[in-house]
Amino acid sequence: MTGSCENCLYYDYDDYTDSYECIMNLDEDEYYRILTQKRTVCPYFRFNDEYKIVNKQI
Repeated sequence: MTGSCENCLYYDYDDYTDSYECIMNLDEDEYYRILTQKRTVCPYFRFNDEYKIVNKQI
C-alpha cells in the first residue's frame, strides 16, 4: 500500500463518535468502487504534510 490512513490528509478525529474516520466526501458509487476493487492503493490518498503548509506561509 502506498499510504496508510493514519498519514492521510482526509483522516480526522471525530469528537462525537470518539474515533478516527475518513472525511473524504464520496458518493455511493465511489464508495462502492473503493470497497470492491482489488487494488490496495486508495485513489484519494494525500500525504498530510504540515511542513508544506508552513512553507507557504513564510
